[in-house]
Amino acid sequence: MKIHKKKISDLTKCYSIAPLEYKGKKHFLVAAEKVDKCLLFDEDGIQEAVLWEKPGGVMTMVQIPGTDGQFLATHKFYSPNDAKEAKIVAAVPGSDGTWSVKTLVRLPFVHRFDILVRNGVKYLIACTIKSDHEYKDDWRFPGKVYAAVLPDDISGFDENHPLELEVIKEGLLKNHGYFRDEQDGLMTAVVSCANGVFQFIPPADAQGHWEIKTLITDAASDAVLVDFDEDGEKELGVITPFHGDKIRFYKKQDGVYKADYEFEESREFLHSIYGGPLCGKPAFITGHRKGMRDLMVFRYDSVQKTYKMDYIDRNCGSANIYHFEKDGVDYLVSANREIDEIALYKITD
Repeated sequence: MKIHKKKISDLTKCYSIAPLEYKGKKHFLVAAEKVDKCLLFDEDGIQEAVLWEKPGGVMTMVQIPGTDGQFLATHKFYSPNDAKEAKIVAAVPGSDGTWSVKTLVRLPFVHRFDILVRNGVKYLIACTIKSDHEYKDDWRFPGKVYAAVLPDDISGFDENHPLELEVIKEGLLKNHGYFRDEQDGLMTAVVSCANGVFQFIPPADAQGHWEIKTLITDAASDAVLVDFDEDGEKELGVITPFHGDKIRFYKKQDGVYKADYEFEESREFLHSIYGGPLCGKPAFITGHRKGMRDLMVFRYDSVQKTYKMDYIDRNCGSANIYHFEKDGVDYLVSANREIDEIALYKITD
């Protein structure tokens, strides 16, 4: 595996990354966890715009399907101990190149969210890491998962007219991880917390109910659902426990996910995660934010029947990563939060 790294920007406590289709071109966004900017780049890593200067606190950004550049983002989630003012905002590009940002819904402690589409209906699913706290590292108030139908026209929502959400699951301690899984055209949400990993399946129509499956009950900070060994059945790649130090893979046996492999080394504060294709093979990529702060890739070795690890970068402290392909070549964007660096990696076999 050959890796060419290019630093494309400095951004203090850079954190969230998301793809964005805008003006007929593919772009990506990078925003800060603390009070700082949101930047727009083309796929060559050239910065095109600053979308906002503050307030930051951006955990998640997701484009509204079918729009030219409109997206939703979290604001004011600065840490699990400083997120009571957190909310989801809508960012809309104007014809003059400026972007308007207004509140869609206030949702304290909202950490991850997504927009899933089924049978033409857009569903917002939003996860709070906790529900309240009274002191630092207070986890007595578990998080929840909320949902709503997202209308095609969101222009009527603002601070005083928020989108109405309903709770579809509660009691989720340290509700941290999110992964979008899609199979046979059905989008689902994989949510990870101290209670386990759950799969949320949106309703078949706007009047229906969400289906919720329990995949595992072991504590998880993040998880991805990918067929790593290419046997036709998806495995779970998991970071455990919350902001944990272990990487574990689960394989479905007799209809139940059971631990199949655990990386023998501990890596402090594992955080960034990606599961999907890399150079034509399924891959699990993760980075940790303390210790040596490596960015690593795991792939299944079909001959030795186990997982093998390679390094993508060292001492970078990746908080989140985004993968895309361009002209048949694989790229990773990493928010290397611990060194305030946005990096673009070109990866070839």
